[in-house]
Parts: sequence; C-alpha cells; structure tokens
Amino acid sequence: MTDKIKLFEQKQVRTHWDAENEEWYFSVIDIVEVLTESPSPRKYWSVLKTRLKKEGSELATNCSQLKMQSTDGKYYKTDCMTTKNILRLVQSIPSPKAEPFKMWLAEVGNERLNEIADPEKAILRGADYYRAKGYTEGWINQRLQSIEMRKELTDEWKARGIEEERDYAILTNEMTKAWSGLSVKEYKQLKGLKKESLRDNMTNIELVLNMLAEVSTTAISKTREPKTFAESKSVANEGGKIAKTARKNLEKQIGQSVISPLNACDKPALEIQSDYELLEEQDASKNNDAQ
Repeated sequence: MTDKIKLFEQKQVRTHWDAENEEWYFSVIDIVEVLTESPSPRKYWSVLKTRLKKEGSELATNCSQLKMQSTDGKYYKTDCMTTKNILRLVQSIPSPKAEPFKMWLAEVGNERLNEIADPEKAILRGADYYRAKGYTEGWINQRLQSIEMRKELTDEWKARGIEEERDYAILTNEMTKAWSGLSVKEYKQLKGLKKESLRDNMTNIELVLNMLAEVSTTAISKTREPKTFAESKSVANEGGKIAKTARKNLEKQIGQSVISPLNACDKPALEIQSDYELLEEQDASKNNDAQ
C-alpha cells in the first residue's frame, strides 16, 4: 500500500492506496474532523459508530484497521474506509461541507483515473514509494512486475466469475502452497509476519517464482476456461507446480533453499545476489571443465 496525505481545505487527510485491489482507504478520524470541526473527532466517531451499530448499519463494521502515521511520527492502527463507504459515512454526518467534500473525493479518484490512462505515472509513483521505504532498485523492479502479474491473474479470475475476496484467498493459497510447499499463513509465520503483505517481504527470487506461478496459472486458465471454482482451484495448483519445478531446479544448482525467512526488516538483503553469482560461477566452472 502507498501512504499519502491529501489536503482538504488545508486540513490533512491520511490515505492509503491499495495497488493490488485498486482501492483508496481514508482515515475515518480525519474525515470526521474535516466535516464536523469537532475538537474531539475520536469521541465523535465513537458515539456515531455506536449509533450506527444500534441502527443496524453495516458501515461501522466495514472499517479496516490500518497503521497510519500520527502527529508524533509513530504509526498506530486507525479506522479506515474505502471511498464507497466514506461517501456513505458523509451522509450520516450533518455538515455544510458535505458537498465540497464529495467533490474533493471525486478529484482524488480522478488522480487514479489519470494513472490508469497513463500507467507510467502509477509505475513511477509505486517505485518512489518503495524507494522511500528503503528497498533496492533491483527488488523494486521485481515488485512492480509482480503487481502487474497479479492484476492479470485476478482479471482472469473475474472473467471466470470469481468475485469474492475469500475465493481469491483460497486460490492464492492453493497456488502458493503448490510452488513453495507452504500455505500463505505458514509462509508469513516463517517470515515473522502478521498482517503485513507477504510479497512486500519476499526476496527477489521468491517474487520471480511467485510471478511464474501467477503467469502460468493465468495462461492455463485462459486456455482451459474453467467453468467452476473447483476447476479454477485445480488450475491454480497446476500453475503453482510449474513454479515448483523451477524452484527445485534452482535449489539443486545453488545447493540451498530459496524459501527464505528474510523479511522487509532488512530490505537490502531481500535482493539476493549471492545465489545468482554462485549459479554463474557454477556455470562458468562447467564451461571451463568442458573446454
């Protein structure tokens, strides 16, 4: 996700852009403060959330807890909503700023439309985000490619009638386990992760193998045109196994597992070069022996 601070009438609104799901997330507390000018926006939201729950509204339960930077520079979990739910929230708060705020939301969305029209803008923005986080250039290149491969796969799943996030998670888990030998949960445990993005904590080798699994699954699905979820699950398994074969071949060459406990706490280490260098040395040695 990409952290951004947007300004509405000179007031800061913290936002997150989820590139893989193509969704904006906004800090609810910041929105409440903007609309109500309340000196205690947290208390206002707490009371409003209680009222919405009593009314049976799903809005209060549609919040995502995301870590956002506070005024003290530290990151804390805060209630966030997508653009769609923020628009519903605005309807629950009497404010003369409601209409101007809706126009502001439309402008924020237009930025994303411009990036869709000119994908290079989104690519450059994504690269800047990871660069600011301390990732290496080589890793960033692999990560941006992985986002594109993931989107092509989810688009293919949508074409097969698969829409639910839960189903995406099941198919992803099937594919991941097929190539890595670990479920997504087990993979995260290996890397010491909780809710963090697994891909943002993969080495460049792991990213490449995961991309191979995704692009293989996409290609097989387009050829087979699975009609049922069970068939799509089988395709995900087959796509994952293609990457598994590549993983096994590489591990045989370098003499070690490429499934790594490394995570983004040591970002430079995620761009594993020693394995490639070792592989090149082995190839050079074989060529010399042949001569």
